[in-house]
Amino acid sequence: MGIMSGTSLDGIDAVLADFNSQPPSLLHTFYQPYDKNLRRQILELHQSGNDELHRAAMLSNALAHCYAKAVINLLKKNKIEPQSVAAIGCHGQTVRHRPELEMGYSIQLGNAALLAELTGITVVADFRSRDIAAGGQGAPLVPIFHQLLFQDPKIHRVIVNIGGISNITSLATNTEVVGFDCGPGNLLMDAWCQRHLGATYDENGTWAESGKVIPDLLEKLMLLQFFSLPPPKSTGREVFNIIWLESYLSGNEKPEDVQATLLQLTGTTIANAILAYFSDATEVYLCGGGARNMALTSKIQVLLPKKKVALTDTLGANADWLEAFAFAWLAKQAILGVPGNLPSVTNAKEARILGAIYKA
Repeated sequence: MGIMSGTSLDGIDAVLADFNSQPPSLLHTFYQPYDKNLRRQILELHQSGNDELHRAAMLSNALAHCYAKAVINLLKKNKIEPQSVAAIGCHGQTVRHRPELEMGYSIQLGNAALLAELTGITVVADFRSRDIAAGGQGAPLVPIFHQLLFQDPKIHRVIVNIGGISNITSLATNTEVVGFDCGPGNLLMDAWCQRHLGATYDENGTWAESGKVIPDLLEKLMLLQFFSLPPPKSTGREVFNIIWLESYLSGNEKPEDVQATLLQLTGTTIANAILAYFSDATEVYLCGGGARNMALTSKIQVLLPKKKVALTDTLGANADWLEAFAFAWLAKQAILGVPGNLPSVTNAKEARILGAIYKA
């Protein structure tokens, strides 16, 4: 099984996968949204505050119960016994990601030991720390799974995962796999939508389409140094957050125009990264929650007029569940004692076995 709760903070994706088949099969899926109180607590921990250690520990326990509920519901719904599941790969909820050499850590909340107790299933967690210890970014980790599912010997494909943050995987025909975080995905748009509409996200980008891009604002946002840094690189809410956005606002902008600008920012930074580093790619496939944003996908196609742009669904992998699917696979790698990172992506000095194992 794979469990993913990403930067978007919308909820929990749980999947059951079979890796005995070729290609691997996604058997069952289950989505469990976060309640408002849990989401608020997670957001609060992204900033320093009072009694952080206690709050983080209690939130890890609460998340373990949420993850267990998702696991149990998925298994019950499909009449599957827990003992038939080899392991759960649980990414956990990221609240800090600081892989820089002078810091060198990434924190994902979620009590893996408690999850193993609650489900009776072996749990693999803490996937990012070993790669960071080996000098890597600890992210993105999904490109190696993209390679397994999507690489074609004759076609240069790019896979774009649009979660809270957007990351890119290049699957060229004659060179090693390359991947990196390229900028914000949904998180800024979601935060702005939550503030002004009270909705967790802008469905299909409808609200963004009702506004007009603010050229000066877009230009200022695009000047952020992260966008010009060469890969390998990764990022998170430490860089892209509502406080950062507000530092560029006068307060006189129409909210829908800001939303239109944020959508343009996400689309432009994705397209710019592809054109800068993988201009010879002919096919671009989108996955993650942002892949269902019709306004955003249309924008990306306009920005990449000479490339085929489609969802990973067309390659047989549902765009909504791909990341949870990847962490199920990473759990398998850990159980088998096989490396799960790509040094060409993360810049780790060598391939490493990722994850800490909590036996059932």
